[in-house]
Amino acid sequence: MAENKQTEEKVLKAKSGWGMLILSLLLIIAGILLCVFSSQTESALVIVMVCAGVLVIIAGAIMLGGLKTVNPNEAVVLTLFGKYHGTIKKDGFFWVNPFCSAFNPASGLIAGSGRKISLKAMTLNNEKQKVNDEEGNPIEIGVVVIWKVVNTARAVFDVDNYVSYISTQCDAAIRQVARQYPYDVSENGDEKSLRGSSVEIAEILRKEIQNRVEIAGIEISEARIAHLAYAPEIAAAMLQRQQASAIIAARQKIVDGAVSMVEMALKKLSENGIVQLDEERKAAMVSNLLVVLCGNKDAQPIVNSGSLY
Repeated sequence: MAENKQTEEKVLKAKSGWGMLILSLLLIIAGILLCVFSSQTESALVIVMVCAGVLVIIAGAIMLGGLKTVNPNEAVVLTLFGKYHGTIKKDGFFWVNPFCSAFNPASGLIAGSGRKISLKAMTLNNEKQKVNDEEGNPIEIGVVVIWKVVNTARAVFDVDNYVSYISTQCDAAIRQVARQYPYDVSENGDEKSLRGSSVEIAEILRKEIQNRVEIAGIEISEARIAHLAYAPEIAAAMLQRQQASAIIAARQKIVDGAVSMVEMALKKLSENGIVQLDEERKAAMVSNLLVVLCGNKDAQPIVNSGSLY
């Protein structure tokens, strides 16, 4: 299948509009004067002068139609009789062929855009989507994308509507990336996850969206996950699993610390010769210390005033 030919952007070096504005106004004034003075001439020349005056006025009015004002970080894409004529990217007051017309299929979708193409960095905040992660768990994910138009010709002519196009491609990219990674890090901890590797996932998502919108002349500056959560139907179960994992990890750390403390206590008692314990007493002491150190509640001390044995 043949690849779509991308439209090449042609930047116009438009003339300053001030000189043409003055010339157009002079033509209109001259045409009016011709019509006024035609009444003072002979009858044979009245019709000629009136027609000439009207034509001069029309010519001046048509020339006024070629005046264009371009604000900073804006561009105007011009077409001439259905063909791409060029793009004005420089801000200022210009004059172009008056038969050229500004073209923008996304007119009205971006506040204040009109027929001009905004070159500013814009934010796309897509609605939350319900997708499945790598493990098949349903999750809700929302992404914020910072983008701007860098090739006006592609944005206008190579896609139907570049604003709707980027929104649709962001949805598709989010689903594609979310299916490749689990919501949370696995037990091995050796792979990326949507929650634990936010920086890496954001860069992967940005590149995925960029590849999809390249044809529209759009540059993706940043893509960040703004919302990430389990779907409501499994949120409670997943919360319990996370709590259980946290409790197990905490217990493992407590046990490791308790064993180290018991080992240190036995070693100190033996080195300092404070008391000599047989294996049975050592086992009882280890058991008591582990109960005290690993218990959820404070231990109640029992004072033995009799013999150790």
